Amino acid sequence: LFLGGSDTVEFPIKFTPKYAGCYHCQILLKSSCDIRVYEIECVVNADQADAQLEFLTPAYQTVTQEIPISNMSSQDWRFEAVLEGQCFYGPPTINVRVGETAQYPLTFKPVAEC
Repeated sequence: LFLGGSDTVEFPIKFTPKYAGCYHCQILLKSSCDIRVYEIECVVNADQADAQLEFLTPAYQTVTQEIPISNMSSQDWRFEAVLEGQCFYGPPTINVRVGETAQYPLTFKPVAEC
């Protein structure tokens, strides 16, 4: 498209996804002397939510909390877990397949009363 000497044209697109994930789209623009295909990939992240877990256990006894992670996207997920704080343990990675919910086992092993 050529508009009054400008080589750019705004092309507003409204995108309203229902879920987090990766969405692919093709836009085909045709004129009498040109055809263009634009590939668009939109990555949608879920709203970030703060969460708090409280572990209550007798001194020196281990407790494990299963944390559900649901994958409603169109691609499998692989997470790396970074645990901060003393006495917390869990797998270093977790895989969640499309449409599934995986449980991340977060374990608290106190070595003293706290």
